[in-house]
Amino acid sequence: METAALQKVARRVRFEAVRMIYEGKEGHPGPALSCADIVATLYFDVMNIRPDQPDWEDRDRFILSKGHGCPIWYATLNERGYNNPKVEHFHLRELGSIFQGHPSMHSGVPGIDMTTGSLGNGIAIGAGMAYAAKAHHKDYYTYVICGDGEMQEGVTWEGVNMAKGRGLDNLVVFVDNNGFQSYKTIEFTIGQNNMADRFRAFGWHTQEINGHDVEQIKAAVTIAKATSGSPHAIICRTVKGKGLSYMENNNKWHKGVPTEEQWEITKRELGGE
Repeated sequence: METAALQKVARRVRFEAVRMIYEGKEGHPGPALSCADIVATLYFDVMNIRPDQPDWEDRDRFILSKGHGCPIWYATLNERGYNNPKVEHFHLRELGSIFQGHPSMHSGVPGIDMTTGSLGNGIAIGAGMAYAAKAHHKDYYTYVICGDGEMQEGVTWEGVNMAKGRGLDNLVVFVDNNGFQSYKTIEFTIGQNNMADRFRAFGWHTQEINGHDVEQIKAAVTIAKATSGSPHAIICRTVKGKGLSYMENNNKWHKGVPTEEQWEITKRELGGE
């Protein structure tokens, strides 16, 4: 997909993600918006998928390890054609709704490859999927998006270690490096934010890009696929709440619901109807 078209998709799914949070009166908009360009680029340009066959055996796999950012995933799946008919109102987090507060592969949402929500598990699970592909002589890729806050979890680095040991070059991990976690900044908590250095120390093929530049996202995936022997980390510099003036770099919006006035701003800034 051309750059301008991808940018329009990312803008549209941002709007839909905020709309479902506004209508449902619950959710995590900041973490959803920071990874919107990555998710949109993967689903509309990069991944080998069949939306009308969500369980197709040879599809590329996707894991949103930062599961609380799922409104952007739900919106993207909907836009990509996984829901037939297309969902108009998601009823996010409502009792009985399939669109839960964290994605579940058993909820009934088509296209959800893995349940997430307990932070830190995405890389280890992704490594298992990538290893299964190798063991069964399949050529699909597994893509994982992690938050930088969850990179403090020990199981993350156990997965990183195993993936390198098995030479899982069919595993591509994006780190949504927006600098924040639920409470304050990454540097406030651990005194550093050196994601790329840590992955390189484990022997991963590592790139650093602007996570809101779809051309850089596409190019990084192309480079990863052309590099064999090691798993791939793509460290994405991002802005929490990207796309909305009242949310950008404001950690208050890790979780929250726009007011009526803020919803009007959302419609203006993201081009919603």
